[in-house]
Amino acid sequence: MNQFETILYEMPAAHVARIVLNRPAARNAQDTHLLYELNDAFDLAAQDDEIKVIILAANGPHFSSGHDLMETDHKENFDAHRTVGTWCGMACGGAEPTMTRERELYLGFSERWRNLPKPTIAQVHGKCIAGGLMLVWPCDLVVASENALFQDNTVDMGVCGVEYFAHPRELGSRKAKELLFTADWLTAEEARQLGMVNQVVADDKLPDFTLSLAQRIARKPMFALRLAKEAVNAAEDAAGRQAGMMNAFNLHQLCHSHNMQVHNFPVDPGFMSKTFSSSRAFSDNSTKD
Repeated sequence: MNQFETILYEMPAAHVARIVLNRPAARNAQDTHLLYELNDAFDLAAQDDEIKVIILAANGPHFSSGHDLMETDHKENFDAHRTVGTWCGMACGGAEPTMTRERELYLGFSERWRNLPKPTIAQVHGKCIAGGLMLVWPCDLVVASENALFQDNTVDMGVCGVEYFAHPRELGSRKAKELLFTADWLTAEEARQLGMVNQVVADDKLPDFTLSLAQRIARKPMFALRLAKEAVNAAEDAAGRQAGMMNAFNLHQLCHSHNMQVHNFPVDPGFMSKTFSSSRAFSDNSTKD
């Protein structure tokens, strides 16, 4: 069994794997190392013929505070890890390094996880902010605790939404615009009513409910599960999902380029000053992309 530093890999029941984000002190902020470990863990579960269903959960009070903006050596970490993309490394000039890194780590991984050949279930509690949505949205099903809250605060940062831009599909166009324009919180029940969340359960029932759901699914034939997932995903793609997402990703990169020209920083420095003046540990009043 592979050993991980920032996640846990568990097999809580027959035919079920559970991957647990395990940076609770950082509120499961996603640094480069965590994202590559998470991808490795998804691969491990996908390649194990005994596993039929994969649960993604998290330790600590919050599911994920998003991308770790406190990671100062992200360029070196990316060059040390990158295996998926063939674009330029972080030493190149202009917009290419940022676009390369975000295309692999954010859009690329999320798209890859969305297309894993096995059903996936996100088990969400506490706060799930910006980059945290890009762990939840690729999953096939979402089970949330009653205390779960969702937010995309990237417009505050001077960009037009997270890189894996699933907002219209998950929320509908008008609610997607409201979420982006206001950066307001979306409750678990609101998310359920919009279709983004399948089930909302009591906080203390979340792990057991999610595992029970995974076990029910795991009783089905694996090949039929795989093709049912592929059929739904193909229908979404035929409706233009991928083209819309790539357009949004390219606009996201334009925002970074604009901020570099105006502020000499890839996001709005006003947001960053508020973020870095807060405690590194995620609190109720601090956020990370």
